[in-house]
Amino acid sequence: MSVTHPLRPPGLPSSPVPPLPARDLGWTLPQAYFNSPEIYQLDLTRIWRTGWLFVGHACEIPRAGDYLRVDIDADSILVIRGDAGAVHAVHNVCRHRGSQLCDEPGGHVAKLVCPYHQWAYGWDGRLLAWRGMQSDLKKEDFSLLSVAVEEVEGLLFICLAAKPQSFDAARACFGPLAKPQGFYRARVAHCVDYQVKANWKIVWENNRECYHCNVNHPQYIKANFDHFNADDTTPRIRDEINSVVRRSEDKWSAEGLAATHTESGMTRFPDAERGIWFSANRTPLVDGWVSETVDGSQVAPLMGNYRDSDVGTLRMRALPNFWNHSSSDHAVSTRLLPAGPQLTLIRVWWLVDEKAEAGRDYDLAKFLPFWQLTSEQDWQICERQQKGINSTAYQPGPYSSFKEYNVEGFVRWYLELLKREN
Repeated sequence: MSVTHPLRPPGLPSSPVPPLPARDLGWTLPQAYFNSPEIYQLDLTRIWRTGWLFVGHACEIPRAGDYLRVDIDADSILVIRGDAGAVHAVHNVCRHRGSQLCDEPGGHVAKLVCPYHQWAYGWDGRLLAWRGMQSDLKKEDFSLLSVAVEEVEGLLFICLAAKPQSFDAARACFGPLAKPQGFYRARVAHCVDYQVKANWKIVWENNRECYHCNVNHPQYIKANFDHFNADDTTPRIRDEINSVVRRSEDKWSAEGLAATHTESGMTRFPDAERGIWFSANRTPLVDGWVSETVDGSQVAPLMGNYRDSDVGTLRMRALPNFWNHSSSDHAVSTRLLPAGPQLTLIRVWWLVDEKAEAGRDYDLAKFLPFWQLTSEQDWQICERQQKGINSTAYQPGPYSSFKEYNVEGFVRWYLELLKREN
């Protein structure tokens, strides 16, 4: 589903790239990439205002007039459900004097009314009323500035660019794997917002390796195989992986639910050379685990089209701001938003089937801890790393080719976009 409004914001002026510190292949980025205001502004211009950004779930705006507000640094965007199920996205800026229209992070509106002088707009951004204005002006010239929006299987993405890149390849990747999960008929069971005192790239680098998992994520490593790599995948671990992969193929290959990531270690992402910013796969869980919960048990009704709890985990990720881990009975989405050179706003959602009721069908205490603990362990790691990088003693260090190949890929993807002209 793709909905846009003909009135688009003007393209941002092309800005020269400031002198960028040199970086050696296979080594961490120099300090300035993590705390320089100038490079942070370049990140906003070249990455956050050009690519597709995950904003939320379609199930959060089920009725016409329901909206979400998403702030990408200074840019505030409203994502609104319109007539006949259409989804619109507009800048949260009145065309009269520039006032912000909506202050709340979400809600319901019969129409968008500016609190300053009461200019009123429809759900699609069209100007409806502007009392007191002279008759020689045309309402159609003052619609809200629109933003490109795409929905794929209940996941909502926007792009701030005047000419967005095609979303087709991402749709083809996410669509078939996400469809059985039933995001479009889910509901939000819980949501937590975090302010993490670290540059957004530190958060992504942390997400792209499990070198740190054995010591820092005791819950996660009990359920998953990806903390093992080529240097430490023993024959016993290889046999365990092969066993659960064969079981998934025997049970689910006809329905497209067999594991697609069948090796130890994390799936390789991103592909910097091809500019791939999205990825999805189905990954087997350790034998005996049917859900990413503390004890591995199913703790809520099955979601979507699932008929059995033993389907591993659906994993999706999209640079620069989204990843998702979904078990058969619940799904967990994470969204990053930049808020400064050393501040990242993070929201984590837990979703269940739309018919599931808290207290009757599930207990939050049984499925929140796995990802809440794992996430908060990561945020602490990221804040500690930011403090260390800020030190005058910080120097770039080498990546492990066994365990940090995806971090190297992320850095190459990032630097390539940073050097491009708008």
